[in-house]
This record gives sequence, C-alpha cells and structure tokens, in this order.
Amino acid sequence: MEKNSQTAPTNKTKEYERLFHADLHNYLTSIGLVDKHFPEAPDIEERWAKIGESYMPDGIREFNGYPTAALGWMMYVGMAVAKYWDLDWDLYGKVDDLYRYLRDRIGYDDMDTYISEKVLLLDEKGVGDLRKVIGECASRTYNTLLHLGAEPGSADAFYAFIAALHIMYLMGSAMQLKAMGYHMTKIQ
Repeated sequence: MEKNSQTAPTNKTKEYERLFHADLHNYLTSIGLVDKHFPEAPDIEERWAKIGESYMPDGIREFNGYPTAALGWMMYVGMAVAKYWDLDWDLYGKVDDLYRYLRDRIGYDDMDTYISEKVLLLDEKGVGDLRKVIGECASRTYNTLLHLGAEPGSADAFYAFIAALHIMYLMGSAMQLKAMGYHMTKIQ
C-alpha cells in the first residue's frame, strides 16, 4: 500500500504479515503447492500497492457478509498476476490497474470463476480443487484475524486486513509460479 497516514505499514502490520505467512506457507508446503523456499518475484510484488489500494473498497464492502470470499479473491488475483507475468509481462506489466482489469472482465462476484477458467485455463476438476484450497486458506486466515483481538473498525483491524490480503496475494502468486514450473531452491 502507499505510504500515507491511512495505509502506512506499521510494526503491527509486519507482525500480522509474519503470522499469516507462517500459517499459510506451512499449510501450502505440506500439500505440495508451494516450495519451502518462498519465491522472490519483484515484478509481482511491486504490483501489490496498486492492486491492494484498488481492491480495498470492494474487499471492505464484501468482508462483513463474505469474509472468506473477500480474502480468497485476493489469492486468485495473485495467481492471475503470476500467470500474466509468465505469459507476457511486456504487455500485462503496462496495465495500470491489474485488479480492475480482472474485476471488470466479469464483475467482482464471479472473479474466481473467470480467473480459474479464462486466465489459469483450468478444467472443471482443477477449478474445484483450487476452490477448495483457496477456501481453506481464506478460512485459516479469517480464523487468525478473529483471534488477533483487534477491535472491529479500529486501525489495528484495518492493518490486519491489509496484511491478510497482502499475504493471500503473495501465496496465490507463489502457488501459480510453482504450478507453472518455477521451483524455488536456496542457492548454496
């Protein structure tokens, strides 16, 4: 997120990110969907600020009624950005707002289906399998959010939500990078 008074990362935000990252990375590693060594993808990471800022109005609006969807959709977005990075970053890297680009193809509610079928090109089984994994990740993250003790509507709750979305985005991109054959290993 851009560094301003409303979205500047705090020490608490970094702490929240570490918590969400540890849980999801352990889970996704245990089922073989990400590598133990987490990928460094600066092109994908640098898009987060614009994507996160653009997503916030939709994410906040949807969170009260559909918290796991509000979290899970960001994982789909991370996967789509990783796919675009591999497919033709010279083209997609020029898109100013990749979140709106994706959302406006079909609308917020059906973005998961659009990304699964039209961007990632998954078959019916792949769509179902991905939906289960992202649902589990979103449920785990939501559960962690609930147990943080941040008062709803507070600055802490806002920063925790930003941290959760950021990690969901990164985990989605890491899953897609591995699915496309990019394996991260530590260089000795």
